[in-house]
Amino acid sequence: MNVKNNKRRRESIAKIERAFMELLQSQELSEITVSALCSMSGLNRSTFYANFLDVYDLADHLRKKLEEEFSELFPSADPNREESGALLMFRHIEENQLFYKTYFKLGYDESHQVMIYDTVRAEQDFGGEHIKYHIEFFRHGINAVIKLWLAGGCKESPEEMEQIIKAEYRGR
Repeated sequence: MNVKNNKRRRESIAKIERAFMELLQSQELSEITVSALCSMSGLNRSTFYANFLDVYDLADHLRKKLEEEFSELFPSADPNREESGALLMFRHIEENQLFYKTYFKLGYDESHQVMIYDTVRAEQDFGGEHIKYHIEFFRHGINAVIKLWLAGGCKESPEEMEQIIKAEYRGR
């Protein structure tokens, strides 16, 4: 019986996701086939279709999964938290490099907003003036930094990346 969250189903989905992310590093989305995914993951086509409509549905599933995980990194704005949001983010990216490479390769950073932006802080720092421009500047800048870090294999530590971002903001 294929119960929604049984262990076997979760393992099958994880295998399909992993195969998809690996294939996507060397192929375009339109070139990936269900047959290739099933062959690579060692699963039947019926298992794939029991969970996804097609490879585009799988891509959207991964986008939603990453966005949910990312939003859970920042459960609350706890000022007593020892670790900054940037450090939490860079640690998550380092631990999930293939996931983030997939997200960026699919171009979801342009059509969906993962980045959590502190508009209250921006209003304080910039006096509430032209916030929408600052948000866009920040979002695209941080995405470019993340992409560059991923392309280099995340050689710098998350702590170093946090310091790079802090230096760019010069204590703001």
